Parts: sequence; C-alpha cells; structure tokens
Amino acid sequence: MQTFWIWFYNALVIPVFWTLVHIAGWFNPKVRRAIRGRQTMFDKLAADVGRLTSTRRIWFHSSSMGEFEQAKPIIAALRARFRDLNIIVSFFSPSGYDHSKNYKLADVITYIPFDSRTQARRFLDLIRPTAAVMVRYDVWPNHIWELRRRNVPTFIANATMRDNSSRFLPIVRSFHRALYNNLTAILTVSEKDVRNFRRFGISNGRLEAIGETRYDQVWQRSEDARQKHVMPPQIIRKRKVIVVGSSWPDDEEVLLPTFRKILKYDPRVLMILVPHEPTVEALDAIEMSLGQRPKSIRFSVLNDYNSEPIIVVDSVGILMSLYQYADVSYVGGSFRQGIHNVLEPAVYGIPVVYGPKHENSQEAQELVRRGGGFVVRDQQECYRTLRTLLGDDAVRSNAGAASLALVKENIGATERFVKKMEGVLKP
Repeated sequence: MQTFWIWFYNALVIPVFWTLVHIAGWFNPKVRRAIRGRQTMFDKLAADVGRLTSTRRIWFHSSSMGEFEQAKPIIAALRARFRDLNIIVSFFSPSGYDHSKNYKLADVITYIPFDSRTQARRFLDLIRPTAAVMVRYDVWPNHIWELRRRNVPTFIANATMRDNSSRFLPIVRSFHRALYNNLTAILTVSEKDVRNFRRFGISNGRLEAIGETRYDQVWQRSEDARQKHVMPPQIIRKRKVIVVGSSWPDDEEVLLPTFRKILKYDPRVLMILVPHEPTVEALDAIEMSLGQRPKSIRFSVLNDYNSEPIIVVDSVGILMSLYQYADVSYVGGSFRQGIHNVLEPAVYGIPVVYGPKHENSQEAQELVRRGGGFVVRDQQECYRTLRTLLGDDAVRSNAGAASLALVKENIGATERFVKKMEGVLKP
C-alpha cells in the first residue's frame, strides 16, 4: 500500500500543491516571500554545510517560530551533552526562518525545500543527518520516506493528535499509516495522543508519551525574562495589571469595551496590550477604536507617561518579560482561529483568560480543568470574569497557583527526549 501512496502523492498531490502555492504567491506576500527564499536556498545551504566540522549531525525541522520554541530546549540539552555535534535547523514558513536566523545554537539555518522527491533527496544529500527531529506536526512525506530509505533515525517531538483530526478520515488515514510507520519514534505529549496515534495502526514500539518540551522552554525563558526590567516600577506601583498577549482585532473587539467598563469601577487598573502583529496599521486601528477615552500611550514613548490606563506595545520580543508584571493575563487568538501560548503567563503563577477557540491547545484545556484558565465568549462574560479576578484576591491567588502547578508538574520532557536519542548519537 505504501508504494501506491508514494506514487499517488508524487503524481497527483505534489503537482496540484505546487500550482496552488504559486498562484497564492501572486496574492499573498508571505507565500511570495517563501517562494523567493527557496530560489537560492540550495546554493546557500551547500556553502553553510561545507563549513561543518562533525559527521554527527542532527536535523531539526519546525513549521514556524512557535514550533521551534519547542525544539530549543532539546537543542540546548544536546549541545551540553555532546560536544562533537552539528545542529541543522529548517523551517517551512518565512516568519520562522526570519525570526530565527541568528539563533546561536544552530550551525545551519535554512528553509526546507518543496516536498518533491528530487528536492528531498538533494536536501538530504547535502545535510547528511545522523538523525532527524520533526517538531509537532510538520511532517513532509517525501522527506520522511527518503530518511527511511537511508536508515536515518527519525523522531517526532511533542506529537499531538486530536480525537476529531481530519487525518482519521478513511482514505486519509491509510495515507498517514503509510507515512507514520516510517518513523523511528513518535514521542507524544500525553497518553491520549498515544491512543489516537494507535488508530493509524502504528506499532506500540514507535509510540511513547514523554510530555511537552514547551514546559521546559517556558520555565527557562521565564527565568531569563525576570532579569529584564522592561517596565518602570513607578508605572505599575499600586496598579492592578492586565497583560494582553498576542491580540488580534477579534480579541480587541471584546477586550477594549470591557476594559472601558472596568475603569468606571476601578481606575487603578492598567492594561498592557501586546498586538500579535504590531504593524503601523494594527497600532493605528487600536488607537482609533479607543478614541479619546480611555487614553493610551505607546510603549516606545513611556518616558512621557502620564497615567494613561492603556499601554499599547509597539515593540517585539518582550511579551514574556511583560507577563511578570501581570495580576491577570489574557491570551489572544482565541476569538479568531486558535489560541496562542498560554504557558507563557501561566509560568508566572497568574490566572489566564481566553476566548472560545482554544481547542488547538491541550494546555489551555487543562488550565480550565484545574481552575487556572477562564474561557470568555462575549463582552459580558469577559467583564464578569475580569472583575472577579481583579476584585477577589483569594480567587485570583488560587487560580494563579493552579496555573503555576501545571507548569511545574510537567517539567522534564526534554531530558526524556534526549535519552531517547542517546543511542543514535553515541559513537
């Protein structure tokens, strides 16, 4: 059956996908950037690989920046344990590639090529990995089949599989069975994920629940972030702080009217609003929707702060540090298409509020179950929840303790993953 799926994928799926990507490139700047980035990638990759000094090479592939955060603790642990080792990192999306080009623990950072059989073979001929690690879900068939043909041990890190995944559709399930059975190990976040992967007919020897490396990464990042004092203490002194992380316009349509109402009852509350994409257009739209009241100020001009109740962050890379000042957090994306990282605020021991679209995050669902997370579906629910959390110290403290406990209980997946790889890396 695998022979049929290899033929089907390369004869039909790949040509259609190639055509659709290039059509999308005419209209979507991000897709266009991804196409252009791959036009010279093999020449650059050949030059970069030529400078490598070790024959032991681990290839890590992530779809984008968020998935790569999950790979970082594994890479750091491997670096600490094995001196003679080269790390090659690839990305599917231009945003992941652009944001990670200066990552110091990788020897080579590149795009993954388009998933044709020819390009997969050319890519692997160049990097010659000792082992390969796919992060989360971005598993490209021709690369996997070619890795298996070369007997390269291949792992999925932080693997998850939802009960209602479209991959369980009858024909699609058969295809994924032919794909997943070529992997050395699928190391999942939970036992529930193991059970779901078994539905593909994958042998037990390939499946094991070892936890989520993001817990290790977020713990280390919080330790580093606590050393960065990005907010002047006089601004947050005697204030109750709501930090809104990675918001989209859909989130802001609920949050900003809610906050305006909260201020009528408690003028001490301060909102630090961090848009997911702080473009000029996004910042202008937020300020226009606020009007004259409540007043806001941009983070970049905090030297002129004059008790404005909303600080709109127009910088990138500081959200993790900002969460440390929060009494309550709100995580965006959850009124749009899927929630962003809820562990970043949870690690500071604070309640985490978010909208209804959070099924993409097991951590968000677990926070709700434990009492550290709160789902709001409209302005009224958002107002009631925030008023309770800001006004009741006991409720806020108990919720924060539940958030922190979730993180602490799940630290250690990185060490378990590295032990799984030791056998293929030792001489």
